[in-house]
Amino acid sequence: MRNITLAAAALAVFAAAPALAQDMSQDTTPAAQTDTGPKAPDGSKAFGIEPYVGVMGGWEQFDNERNHGIPQALNSNGTLRNNYRLAGALVQGVVGVNVPLGPVFVGAEGNVAKGVSGNINWEYGAAGRFGVRAGDSGMFYGKVGYQWIDFDHYSTFSTGNRNDKKHDGITYGIGTEFGPKDIGLKGITGNAGFRIRAEVNTFGDFHSFRPMMGVITHF
Repeated sequence: MRNITLAAAALAVFAAAPALAQDMSQDTTPAAQTDTGPKAPDGSKAFGIEPYVGVMGGWEQFDNERNHGIPQALNSNGTLRNNYRLAGALVQGVVGVNVPLGPVFVGAEGNVAKGVSGNINWEYGAAGRFGVRAGDSGMFYGKVGYQWIDFDHYSTFSTGNRNDKKHDGITYGIGTEFGPKDIGLKGITGNAGFRIRAEVNTFGDFHSFRPMMGVITHF
């Protein structure tokens, strides 16, 4: 009788062991797996690194006024060359990286642009960005950098006759990016996806007006 009782007790312990182990695992696993790190307002990771590339299009208009902005395009008799367009459409590629810092972010990017109308030939430069994160994948930002510009067939200036088509200077800009969850976005440190970017830049001391819009993809 004693042997039967001991055997039954042993069988009961053996049968209960897996359930007990499962209960212990359920009790301890969540504590070990819970992410207690800081979060951004949208619930994504607060810190990380986000590289991105993009394609944009837009327009840039430079000043053509005496002693202001890019030197004037003049005719041989000194009159203003009105048919010379210090403006044109641009196609631009950008590559950069964002570094989220909780509800804000900083970053840097480079750009190369090709003029497709008017007398802007090439542009290229680099800029730093800083701003705030908004919603699931949005951001509002300011940027400051340096830009080089190569005009096409720009040969006569108010400063004299010289074939100097290249100019450079500081640029400033503001912009926004946004993208919905249903195209794969989940915070700027989450899933890869596309965002729409819209921004406005200026060259030098507000000597140009440059609205641009395009698509940014991060990974």
